[in-house]
Amino acid sequence: MIVKERDNIVWVDLLRIIACFLVVLSHCCDPFVAHFNSDYSKFLQGCGMGSAVRCCVPLFVMMSGVLLLPVKTTMGEFYGKRFKRLLVPLIFWSLALPVIYYLYFLLVGATSSPSVDMSMYSADMTIRKLSTFIFNFNYDTTPLWYLYMLAGLYLIIPIFSSWLQNATQKEMKLFLKIWLFTLFIPYIKMFAPLLGYMGNYGHMGLFGECDWNSYSSFYYVSGFIGYIVLAHYLVKYPLNWSWRKLALIGIPMWLVGYAITFGGFVMMNEQFPGNYAYLEILWWFCGINVFLMTFPIFVAIQKVKIKSSPRLSKVASMTFGIYLCHFVFVQMGYDLYLNILPDAVPAFVRIILNAVTVFVVCYGLVRLFSLNRFTRRLVA
Repeated sequence: MIVKERDNIVWVDLLRIIACFLVVLSHCCDPFVAHFNSDYSKFLQGCGMGSAVRCCVPLFVMMSGVLLLPVKTTMGEFYGKRFKRLLVPLIFWSLALPVIYYLYFLLVGATSSPSVDMSMYSADMTIRKLSTFIFNFNYDTTPLWYLYMLAGLYLIIPIFSSWLQNATQKEMKLFLKIWLFTLFIPYIKMFAPLLGYMGNYGHMGLFGECDWNSYSSFYYVSGFIGYIVLAHYLVKYPLNWSWRKLALIGIPMWLVGYAITFGGFVMMNEQFPGNYAYLEILWWFCGINVFLMTFPIFVAIQKVKIKSSPRLSKVASMTFGIYLCHFVFVQMGYDLYLNILPDAVPAFVRIILNAVTVFVVCYGLVRLFSLNRFTRRLVA
């Protein structure tokens, strides 16, 4: 999201906008997914739409692979430029969002947000969030998890860049095959106990992972770095599939990924209702099912032929800011439509209305921020 090099690539502008809207849409689904034990219809609608957009974050990560690789500066210059643009928004929004939440709930009260635990938004709790943000994100700043993860990718990208500039196509494919295997590990971990695996000392990690070692055999070749390498590979060695071939391969891939994501989430909820530690496995961005949904969409967007558009580029340039501030507006929009729409309005309609509203409102706010050279640094 934060990357801006080579942003004259028109399909990347389109990718930014699509991925950003899908992120907003995914968070608009969350309040309805939380109805798993109170309104099963709302749960299914929220889960169904939320499962369909899990590709949102991998698409953002792949965009970074397109725009940042190969690195054409020194490691020090790369770090200086990247982290300067990352840390200022991270610090500002880590402090601003808890305050906005506190003021919002102070204004609307518990009646407008009946599903919210108001004790989490007391003055004392808000002060605690502000004083501990240096350690990690909290619920109010949930989207900022991406910035922490992105910082980790920034640290490793120059190193991978040096390898990628010298690696052959065969070597890149070998790495990607190893990475693809790691996408199955969450499911191997789920099914291993059925084959008698009992873990070590109560820890159910695999391939050397245990209480005193978080770094398993595949730790260093797993995670989001695979999406970075994959994006670079697809740009360097485009598939050049016809639309017919892409449809014949891509649509079944997406449907299989979606079936696992949605069906698995529903099944896991029935087995472990409300246990998000198990439920989230099906929604992990680095799982094989989400990859199956991400790959064909990326290839399709890469294949789209559109003319350069200043308007498209302008909207694309706002997506990082929209991402940073949208979460609190999702809550506001949910409360708004909860109070003004009849109960008969389906959950999926509420989700779409809220997502469009939040995207437009956040776009307007980010445009205002972008007009001043000081506030521009907070959203770009």
